[in-house]
Amino acid sequence: MASFLNQANALFRKSLTYHKRHLRSNLRIILFPAFVFVLLGVIQHYVNKGNKEESKSQGSLIKEPEWPPLMQVPLPQFRAVETNDLPDPSCRATGSCPASVLITGTNSNLALSVGANLFPKFPTSRANFNPSTMVSYVFGTTDQLSDTLISDYGFDSYGSNVGLYLIQPECQVNSSYSFTSPDARVGVNVTVGCVQGLHLWRNSSSDIDDELLQGYHNGNNKGSINEIMAAFDILDSNSKNFKVNIWYNATSKYGGEDRPTLLRIPRAENMVSNAYIQSLVGAATKMTLEFVGEMPNYRNGGASDPLSYIIPLFFTWMILLLFPVIWSSLVYEKQQKLRIMMKMHGLGDSAYWMISYLYFLIISTVYMIIFFGVGYLIGLPFFRLNSYSVQWVFYLVYINLQISMAFLLSAFFSDVKTTTVVAYIMVFGTGLLGQGLFKNFIDDTKFSGTVLIVMELYPGFSLFRGLDELAQFGRKASELGSRGIGWDNLSDRNSGVKEVLIIMLVEWLVFVVASVYLDKVIVSMKSVGWNPLFFLKTSKKKAMLASEKPDPKIQESEVHVEMDKDDVAEEKMRVEHLLAESNASYPIICNNLTKVYPGKDGNPAKVAVEGLTLALPRGECFGMLGPNGAGKTSFISMMTGLTKPTSGTASVEGLDLLTQMDKIYTSMGVCPQHDIHWDTLSGREHLLFYGRLKNLGGAALHRDVEDLLKQVNLFDGGVADKLAGKYSGGMKRRLSVAISLIGNPKIIYMDEPSTGLDPASRNMLWGVIKQAKKERAIILTTHSMEEAEHICDRIGIFVNGSFRCLGNPEELKGRYGETYVFTMTTSPGLEMEVEKLVKDLSPNAKKVYHLSGTQKFELPKGEVKKISYVFRAVKLAKERIPIQAWGIADTSLEEVFIKVAGK
Repeated sequence: MASFLNQANALFRKSLTYHKRHLRSNLRIILFPAFVFVLLGVIQHYVNKGNKEESKSQGSLIKEPEWPPLMQVPLPQFRAVETNDLPDPSCRATGSCPASVLITGTNSNLALSVGANLFPKFPTSRANFNPSTMVSYVFGTTDQLSDTLISDYGFDSYGSNVGLYLIQPECQVNSSYSFTSPDARVGVNVTVGCVQGLHLWRNSSSDIDDELLQGYHNGNNKGSINEIMAAFDILDSNSKNFKVNIWYNATSKYGGEDRPTLLRIPRAENMVSNAYIQSLVGAATKMTLEFVGEMPNYRNGGASDPLSYIIPLFFTWMILLLFPVIWSSLVYEKQQKLRIMMKMHGLGDSAYWMISYLYFLIISTVYMIIFFGVGYLIGLPFFRLNSYSVQWVFYLVYINLQISMAFLLSAFFSDVKTTTVVAYIMVFGTGLLGQGLFKNFIDDTKFSGTVLIVMELYPGFSLFRGLDELAQFGRKASELGSRGIGWDNLSDRNSGVKEVLIIMLVEWLVFVVASVYLDKVIVSMKSVGWNPLFFLKTSKKKAMLASEKPDPKIQESEVHVEMDKDDVAEEKMRVEHLLAESNASYPIICNNLTKVYPGKDGNPAKVAVEGLTLALPRGECFGMLGPNGAGKTSFISMMTGLTKPTSGTASVEGLDLLTQMDKIYTSMGVCPQHDIHWDTLSGREHLLFYGRLKNLGGAALHRDVEDLLKQVNLFDGGVADKLAGKYSGGMKRRLSVAISLIGNPKIIYMDEPSTGLDPASRNMLWGVIKQAKKERAIILTTHSMEEAEHICDRIGIFVNGSFRCLGNPEELKGRYGETYVFTMTTSPGLEMEVEKLVKDLSPNAKKVYHLSGTQKFELPKGEVKKISYVFRAVKLAKERIPIQAWGIADTSLEEVFIKVAGK
């Protein structure tokens, strides 16, 4: 018996060779992502080119406005008020409360000097200005900054209750200003109000922290109810060294969404730096910050990257396209009976599962590497900005889930065409439903999260949800110049990546277990397999399917054995004796083996094999003869594990057919009725694979392969290395016989091995089988009486599911051949003379054929005492009549078969 490693090695080598022959198809599959990404890149190029042309036609390059930086000013009703150095709360009624700034530092004189220069005074003689003069003064707004710098609502004259302010040490009553906007989209003239900037000293940064925290705690969801505009700690700065800590309000949210928001920090930094310089060298020295803004670019109405919206759909299709390939490959092996053929030659389930799974995992991983690599190289934010490790964990979990789902579904399908159609419907249906329906549920915050989880139990929707989340994170990161999703984002309330990862991991494990379970149970419905509750059994024998028990739907009266045939009864007695003494020289012992197919559509049950009892010694070739439908193939199917017996049992090499079939497989060879080969493997490669399954290796393996190829005449002329798909029918049949003989199996089953062979090939094959039966037991079914007589040591004529007779060819001809066949040819008109001659030899002779001058008679053996009498009579007759030809023959095996089968 080959070890697990030898089995895995054999299958792995075969798979490598097989898929090497399909290299072009595999490359097309693996390189498909590259093709799609190139296509998307071309589309993106022309979209960008179209946007650029449109922008040029509308006024060439859209240059972003150069906005002067603003301070974030608290709303009038929230500005800090107190009874000490802060203003009286009554200012809120008139909207005249100042915007307060807190100052502290180790060098109090320097700190207070800096505070006094924070807000340069605007000349009262002027009432308007333009952006170029705004940079020398401090302006602020009560509106929040948006998530981009494309526009600033603080300069928007169409805002409702928000405003633009000039921050001054003091404000005149009803003072206001105007300026010309740098952005024609906002409006030409914008009104500017005045707000007093009040700087207040605090003894320490701790005092500032307490005051800011108290004002924040008393606030509501719109901000602090006693809000300080900013605070500065000048620390231990001096004339040669400037250090400062800045407090600013970072608690605001844009649009009520929990998303990244730009803050008004640049003006606070410039304001304190400029005040420090002026406190040292005077007001004539300035360090101005002219503007902040986006990079100039071409825009089409501010539209985002169009690919970001179709990425989940296209990527779902791209990843799912592996699924039909995997699923149809598994069903193909099932439909062509390749897997059961491998199993009958010793391949265990564990090795099959491991190598098949490993191969599909390698293909899927290479596919995903190219998918990720090409996407990264063309610069998609989806790949570049999201965490690489998060992406790869997501991809690896899903491709494992996809493979396990293909194994699971393959248990329910047995036709490749149906499987392929259903698979592609699932692929494209998943993408379309995901984009058109499921995405709406994801984006709807009011939609039930529980229902989403239920929908994500379908793996395709889990894939779509994960890709959609990655696309959204990548798009936002690209817009805001930040990073995309990372491990720290998985627990975000609005992120579904962690959820789908957990679902996919659990489903992967469940699908693997369910696949193994269904493989055992569903296969057992047709063959010797496992009970649906096998995992609850403690005894291995009890764990097997109830195939060892008769079907309760079949009445005992339907199965019976005729015991009036001496040879059949003698065989039964011999089997009973062998079962009692356990004789190892008989590798096959069948005891009352029965197969009944249940009736369907009102038809009665069909008895295919009826109480078959047989003992086969080593070194014997047993031939089963019988008409079509007699049950020969059903018997072979039971012995090879393809179907389970309805009742009875059999012992093969001392192993129970019902409970130890996996061990039996390692010691048997099978030549099935229909050839089962891989079209893209050569004859030599077939034999190498099955030889390795039979534990052959090294020089012994190659020697046995060459010997068998020579024996079946598949060696010369390069035929051995020719693909099996290009073999003729006879060559395929000879290869099937060679496969059954490789590895020196102790038991060989051959179901009509010479079908379709020419006479020369048939004679050659008979010699191979006669040579092979030494030290082996061979069961052979055939319709050729000549074949059975030539190579079989014993023959059983099988009719309606049971043996009618058993014995060697000569015994059967002697037992059932009751006549001689006498043939004579003379000139026409002498028929009566011939009939008189025959009647003299055998009074009860019967004419069975007459054409022109040729007649054929059956002579009862009891009336022909000696054959020499016939020769003497013909010799005397030649003196009277001209005899052209004559002959006498014993009954042929074919005539015996016709006579027995016709009873």
